[in-house]
Amino acid sequence: MSVHDDLTSVQRCLDDLFRSVGRLEKQLGSGGLEMRRVRADADHLRESVALLREAAAAGATAPQRPDLVTISDAPYDPSLWVDTDDEGLGARDRRAP
Repeated sequence: MSVHDDLTSVQRCLDDLFRSVGRLEKQLGSGGLEMRRVRADADHLRESVALLREAAAAGATAPQRPDLVTISDAPYDPSLWVDTDDEGLGARDRRAP
């Protein structure tokens, strides 16, 4: 299956979930904490699937590839390290404790 087919299937399941949650709200009432949490969770799922759809649509138009960084094999310039401390030994002109 393609991503589009999978997202469509998930959307159908979410629509079924919303219908079921609506029926439960009619039977149990919407004022209880548990029902409010179920409704909020269902809303979050719907928002998340919408974000996935947007990301999939953006990915289909332009595949994202991380920018490559070339690291030279040449040695570093020693002047970069003149003012650093030797690890664990302190500065070069001072004694270690």
